[in-house]
Amino acid sequence: MVQSINKTYIDVNEEKTREVKYDYSNSFTNILNTLKISLFFSTYQAGKLGIVTAKNNALKLDFHNFERAMGMAISPTQMAVGGKDWVYLLKNDAGLAPQIDPPGTYNACFLTRGAQYTGDISIHDLAWGNDELWMVNTRFSCLCTLTNNYNFLPQWRPNFVSEIAAEDRCHLNGMAMVDGMPKYVTVLGKTNTKGGWRDNKVSGGCILEVPSSRVITEGLSMPHSPRMYQGKLWVLNSGRGELIAVDVATGKQEKIVSLPGYTRGLAIFNNCAFIGLSQVRETAVFSNLPIQNSLKDEIKCGIAIVDLMTRQIVGCFQFTEGVEEIFDVQIAPISSAMINGPHVTKDNADQIWSLPKSAATSIQFI
Repeated sequence: MVQSINKTYIDVNEEKTREVKYDYSNSFTNILNTLKISLFFSTYQAGKLGIVTAKNNALKLDFHNFERAMGMAISPTQMAVGGKDWVYLLKNDAGLAPQIDPPGTYNACFLTRGAQYTGDISIHDLAWGNDELWMVNTRFSCLCTLTNNYNFLPQWRPNFVSEIAAEDRCHLNGMAMVDGMPKYVTVLGKTNTKGGWRDNKVSGGCILEVPSSRVITEGLSMPHSPRMYQGKLWVLNSGRGELIAVDVATGKQEKIVSLPGYTRGLAIFNNCAFIGLSQVRETAVFSNLPIQNSLKDEIKCGIAIVDLMTRQIVGCFQFTEGVEEIFDVQIAPISSAMINGPHVTKDNADQIWSLPKSAATSIQFI
């Protein structure tokens, strides 16, 4: 059975209210309920971060404004969101969460605690590493971390990229972590010229090992979102709308499932892969992709759940109006999370203040 819902949000780009329509299967709700998780997704087109939670048989969707929201990194205690010029940092106040109206609804509350200015570096994947945040800096073709002294601190670049330059030379976009450090990355081409990857985007994609830059596998179509899980590297072969598994020792590719959308954004939890699906825009970047020839008018936007054991789609959430692309998908092992973001007025939400317990008796208001 499929449920259909209408919702509205304020489009900050067009300064008007936009209607959102979406459908979801009962199985989608059941899986979120069973796993006791909150599902986060970003959409840079609308400048939104969405949270999907489930309680009993009901599914809840909330939107929050983050300008050109792209990569996210989430743990039970903290969260980072990559935006147009900023990286937003949020902390979970788990003690405060149950007190938020209606009481007892939430068990996590991510409050905005700061933002660091990077400039427009086209941040893609983010991940928490060993005590720091790692970022895929697509514009400068490198992996980097944050620093108070500079816009960003370059940490690694592919060995075929000759210098750090704001030229998006290979469209470095995805990052898989192992033992708290980046281990594998996706690029759309092994190129060293400004936008050079565009010439062979259909089959020029490959996966590189970090720090060696060794090519693990190649011939991919606009790959995104590499993730290590149970000893395998899982990757979205986006231009073909596929989830694939890669043997990092041999480079052998294995197609797990084909999906009805441009696949981008992958989170894996308890043998379930949560995969973002996007419609393909009529631009030069997305023209002539294999998925356009195979699916044509059937390309969808939403999130699919794939059982990695059976290789079947077991749940689906689809936007039918108002949202056309998904960038990132992340899971928090928290049944009912909420966000108090940097733009609460635009979110039509109440501002939440978090103070130390001592403040109630030590601060005098005048």
